[in-house]
Amino acid sequence: MRILIPGGSGQVGAILARHLHAAGHEVTVLSRNPQPAPWRTLPWDGLNPGPWAEEIHRSDAVIHLSGRSVNCRYTPEHRREIYDSRVLPTLLLGRLIAASPTPPRLWLNASSATYYRHSLDQPNDQPNDEFTGVPSDLPSTRGTREPATLPETWSFSADVIDRWESALAAIDTPRTRRIRLRTSMVMSPDPGGVFSVFSRLTRLGLGGAQGPGTQYVSWMHDLDYCRAIDLLLTQPEIADETAGVVNMAAPNPVPNRDFMRALRQAWHQRIGLPTFTWMLELGAIPMRTETELILKSRRVVPGVLLKHGFEFKFPTWPEAARDLVARTKAIKK
Repeated sequence: MRILIPGGSGQVGAILARHLHAAGHEVTVLSRNPQPAPWRTLPWDGLNPGPWAEEIHRSDAVIHLSGRSVNCRYTPEHRREIYDSRVLPTLLLGRLIAASPTPPRLWLNASSATYYRHSLDQPNDQPNDEFTGVPSDLPSTRGTREPATLPETWSFSADVIDRWESALAAIDTPRTRRIRLRTSMVMSPDPGGVFSVFSRLTRLGLGGAQGPGTQYVSWMHDLDYCRAIDLLLTQPEIADETAGVVNMAAPNPVPNRDFMRALRQAWHQRIGLPTFTWMLELGAIPMRTETELILKSRRVVPGVLLKHGFEFKFPTWPEAARDLVARTKAIKK
């Protein structure tokens, strides 16, 4: 299969390109900063057609992953970059796919599990799947589903996802099936990813509960992420009953306190000092990030994948953490 991955030079893109290339697919990555790789990598700016656009006509599938990192302070400049880096390339791809004489049959477009509401550890609080999940409040509906005391930045994130997914639907592509990948944190041993951040805190003795510790962490092991993409490439119709939405998450999200405890056990770290909310708020400023990345509760489950028989290799966090730690140690040897 010929697969085009715009914005595929980030960590998740590299994981996926490596997996698909090893499986024998013909992979082409589009990047603003092309680097040598075992697969083809072509330059693009995400804004304008270029020579790379010819790849649209010869691809069987497009997996669009571009988007500026949200690990930053939400200044006006950063907010514009976060919007533009997601919405504008999606619209560009939509126009090119719609006009292609031989368009790809499938377009997978990244989205985020942040789409769903802040979901705390309460007895009657149900996880969010694709069938009954409740979206986060947008600025225009603030306070209708979530506590009015939630930070404004959390509504900004919900608005980003809404505009991103709206851009995917904006241009009709009658010969190309579109799927929104509402993705949770993809955990991988590759340096520089989110697992590395959590692991570093844990090994420094700072791997206790973060904030209240009751907020849910939704995650997905990198091998299961790749296997789920394999399934969608061969059976994209499974997303039709949810209007093209697939939650990319493990079936067992856990409260932050349990998530960190399992990670301490995997690293054999007995000490795990907690980080209180006020400490996170203060620390986020010099670290130039937002506490939403840690404090927003994301209780997301993969209803579509489970309904269609996808078997997770790592359905629970303790076993996933042990595997990821072992692979991290192997990389460092």
